[in-house]
Formats: sequence, C-alpha cells, structure tokens
Amino acid sequence: MSKYLIFAVASLSLLIGSISGTAVAVAFPAMIKSFDASLLTAGWVMGIYQLTATAVQPLAGKASDALGRKFIFMLCVSLFTIGSVLCAIAPNIELLIFFRLIQAMGGGGFMPSAAGMVVDEFPRTRQRTLGLFTSIFPIGQIIGPNLGGWMTEAFGWRSIFWFNIPLGVIAFIASAILLRPQPRGESQIDVAGAGLFTGSLAALMVGLTLAGSGEGSSSWALFGLLFVVSAVLMLSFFRRQSRVKNPFIDVEMLRHKPFIAANIYNFMYGACVVGIMSFIPLYAVSLYGMSVLESGVILTPRSIGMIIAASVTSVYLVRWGYRLPMLIGTSTLIVCLFLLGAEVKTVNILGTQLGGTFILLSIMLLTGLGSGISSPASNNACIDLMPDRIATITGIRGMFRLSGGAISIAIVSLVLHNAGDLTRGFFIVFSGLAFVLLLTLPVIFMIPGKPDVSAPLKESGADMTGTA
Repeated sequence: MSKYLIFAVASLSLLIGSISGTAVAVAFPAMIKSFDASLLTAGWVMGIYQLTATAVQPLAGKASDALGRKFIFMLCVSLFTIGSVLCAIAPNIELLIFFRLIQAMGGGGFMPSAAGMVVDEFPRTRQRTLGLFTSIFPIGQIIGPNLGGWMTEAFGWRSIFWFNIPLGVIAFIASAILLRPQPRGESQIDVAGAGLFTGSLAALMVGLTLAGSGEGSSSWALFGLLFVVSAVLMLSFFRRQSRVKNPFIDVEMLRHKPFIAANIYNFMYGACVVGIMSFIPLYAVSLYGMSVLESGVILTPRSIGMIIAASVTSVYLVRWGYRLPMLIGTSTLIVCLFLLGAEVKTVNILGTQLGGTFILLSIMLLTGLGSGISSPASNNACIDLMPDRIATITGIRGMFRLSGGAISIAIVSLVLHNAGDLTRGFFIVFSGLAFVLLLTLPVIFMIPGKPDVSAPLKESGADMTGTA
C-alpha cells in the first residue's frame, strides 16, 4: 500500500509544478500591469524559472542517485514552497524575479527526483507506471490555465502562488512519513559544471536584455562583452566535462550520434514551442482582446490534444518508430506557428463566420496534437541506449529543452519590446520560430528509426517541461 501512496506523492509534486507553470503564464499580463514593468524586464519572471530549472534538472537527477531520493525530493518541495510564499508577497518586479529563482530551484528538481522514486517503487512495472506518472503533467496543464485565469481575475495574480503552499506542505509531510532513507552513493555532483553552464546561459540572456534596453551604444557594448563571457564559460564548461570524474553532462553520452540528434531536437523544440507557449495568454489578451480568464481557457485545447495524441502515439510507437511521428508532429507545429503569426481573426466556411476565439482554440488544439505526436518519440529516442540511467537521461533531456525555452523567452521578450507594437512583434516571433523549427527537420533523420523492443524501459510521451 505504501508504494501507491508514494506514487501519489510523486504525482502531486508533478501536478503542483505543472499547474504553477501554466498559471504564471496566464497571470503574466496582470503582473506586468501590477508593477508597471516593461515587457523586457517582466519576461524574466518566466525566463529565470526556465534558466534555473535548466541547471537543476540534471543536478537533481544525479543528486537523487547519489544522496537518496528522500533527501532531494524533500529539499525540492521545501524550496518550491518557500519560493511560492516569497513570490506571493513580492513588493516589486525585481524581487519577484529573484523569488522565482528560489521557486525554480525546487520545481526544476520535481521531475527527475520523482521519476526516480517511481522507478524504485515499481521496478517490474516501471514502463506502465512511468507512463501513468508522466500523464499527470498534461492534466496539470489543463487545470493550471483555467484555475490561474479564474484566480487572477477573482483574487489577483498573487493568489496563484498562495495556492501552491498547502499542496507543498502536504507533499513535504507525506514524503517525510512515507519515503525510506537511502544510503548515499559514491557519485559526486559537478556543481562547478552546473555553475559554468548556467552562467553561460545567464550571461547571454542578460546581454539580450541589455541590448533591448534602448540605452544606446553602451548597451550594445555590454551585450558584446556578455556574449564573449557566455562563450568563454561554455567552452570552459565543455572542457571541464571531459576532465572531471562525475561531470554535469556525461561526455560519453554526447558522443552517441542519436543522443546528440535527439537533444538538438529537444533544444529547438524548447526554443520554438515550450518557450513561446508562455506568451500565448499575452497574445490572446493583447491581440484578440480576451480577458485573463479567457486567455487561460485558450490553452486548454492544447493540453487535451497533447494527452490524446501522446496516448495514441505511445501505443503504436514500436510499430511506427521514432522518425515518422516526429516528422508529422513537427510539421504540424510549424504550420501552427505560421498560423499564429498570420493572426487570423475571421474565417468563412460554407457561409458560417468563425470568429477569432474559435480559430485560436483550433490552432491550440493542433499545437497540442503536434506536440503529442512528436513527444513520445523525442522523449524515448535515447532511453534505448542506456535504459538503466533514467534519472540522469531525463534530467539531461529536460536541461536541453529548458535551455531552449529560456533563451527563447529572452529573445521573444526582446523582439516584442522593440517591435513598436505587439501585433508586429508577434508576427516576427511566430514566423521566425516557424522557420527555425523547419530547419530542425533534417536532424530527425539522425535519430534511430525504430525503438529497441528488448529494452526494459520506455517512457510516456508526456511533455514534462512545462511552460513555467
């Protein structure tokens, strides 16, 4: 019985993270208005979460293997809950950004640490159990936007952070009672490597923010300097990874062509799909004149489509292989990005006039179907290589996807801030991302054509990165 309660606790953590991420995206326009902040600065409310979670995911995966699931999971729950309290009382946009960093230090570790807990408790049925476990995330993506939209309109944007606190306390107490302490492993955690990687991304994102601040040549000079710093830190990071005993990213993994290809795809997927989804509520409010509540409802078809398509694709993944679903799903996403850029507000079909709300709901449904078709293949593409290292591989995959999302949020904020008006800005953003995603299609052919049916572990197709 205890293992089912542990499964429930692990699922609760994933649900909290999923609801929180999508609720913040819906409340984002209200945060901008509340603090009278520029879009460029406010973008960091979402960007800092993605950036921090990028580093935390692979660290949490390795730390849970080395220091024990219970300790790492409880630490993650504590940081997320404390961060939520601080976000709820933040007096200005700068402190809200900092408190989101603390929240992300916990939330970023939910997925790898909780996935490790599930595998430990259900070793013989881990394929089926992980599939059920990861399906929790898109359920949270249905609840989050609608709950976040309602709470923001009824009680203000701070309420979405207060909502996390009782759930976090329940998860902490339950994990303290149910989880068994584990002996520490011998692996060391490459904190310095994580610092170099995160520092490189942070320098690039800060540089982009400064470049868009409109303060003349000095801003561009600082951007150039930070770009060089970012490049130096990244080179130092890869040099360190080839020398340390327990690197932040296993270089041996990166030498596998399929593993490289899959994570290039994950990075581009994060940049072109995960990151931009954070701006859909702003897009709906600003360009379609929707309320905050309506902008949350707009995200619902995406999650429903993702659940349906991922469930079907997961069942037939062995028969279809990896490449075909990824090609179909990615092509669908490219079409959706072009449609969003076109900003279609009315369509006449057989004499019936369809309005902007229906059109946007339909595009979001297509986006979910595209993600749901491609995610099972991209999520599983590397599991066959090392099925016994689920926590580490899940963390690395999430790191690449979140890295793309973090950089995308910074670039999108920059473009929207400097475009002159949001209509023009969103056209540039969506059209540009569609072309970038189009360039990733050749990468798919570097990924294994068929799953290894003899491998003992496969994951579900659910996208567990979210849109925090």
